[in-house]
Amino acid sequence: MSLSQRHLALILIAPGLVLVAALFLYPLCFSLISAFSKDGRFTLEWFAKAFELYSTDMVFTVVIVVTSCALTALAAIVIAGTLTLGENRYIVGTLKALYRWPLFIPFIVAAQCMRTFLAKNGLMNNSFVSLGLIEPLQAVSYLDWRGIIATFVWKQTPFVALLLAGALASIDRATLEAGRNLGASRLRVLIELALPQVMQTLLVALVLSFVTMLSVLSVPLMVSGSQPTMLTVDMAFRINAYGDYATANALGVITYLISAGAAILYLRRGLSQEAPR
Repeated sequence: MSLSQRHLALILIAPGLVLVAALFLYPLCFSLISAFSKDGRFTLEWFAKAFELYSTDMVFTVVIVVTSCALTALAAIVIAGTLTLGENRYIVGTLKALYRWPLFIPFIVAAQCMRTFLAKNGLMNNSFVSLGLIEPLQAVSYLDWRGIIATFVWKQTPFVALLLAGALASIDRATLEAGRNLGASRLRVLIELALPQVMQTLLVALVLSFVTMLSVLSVPLMVSGSQPTMLTVDMAFRINAYGDYATANALGVITYLISAGAAILYLRRGLSQEAPR
């Protein structure tokens, strides 16, 4: 490659590098410096303050996100398995036409939809009352941790199911048909033959969903106004109410570490599978 071609290549990738540096590297470095310094000196004071005030919220955040990922994986497996192995073309066609809709809905809109759906006088309870399933006084609001999980699962299931269905569709059908010919049910073929072959794709989708749900502010803020809450709400509160950027950045670093933990687990599994036996 000549010198001019190298310069041209640098010019072509320069806008992308500038965006990455300005929108990711600079905020990351600023957060790290602010979280570990006070008056120009190294300190862990802000982390001690974050753990003292928000340790319950840290546990709550991890439990909410992990539970949402587990339920998302279960729902995605059911949808992708039905699309791949389903024999009723009407069910498959209807599911194929409907399951991707939440992909195009922003989280803030999804949160508002759940507010009107899961409230005590929301669409779900009013429908149950109209059908005679419950009495009006029995209606209960689900705008708490249950609403957060329901919103995350509803929003992320189409993304995971889309990737998983594509991976399942690429599997050699002869393998699946062999299982069916030997008398295995569709459920057993899905669990024992199909899923092990696409587990890597499922893990990638779940790691991406984990990081996405961990970073969402609108859903816990709009769906659940009670305590405990998620770390994104705590970070916004420290900045908006107190202007306490140092503690907010310490919470951000803790969020980075939680995300890194999920990524490390995924990478360790991938490396263990690729290691020679």
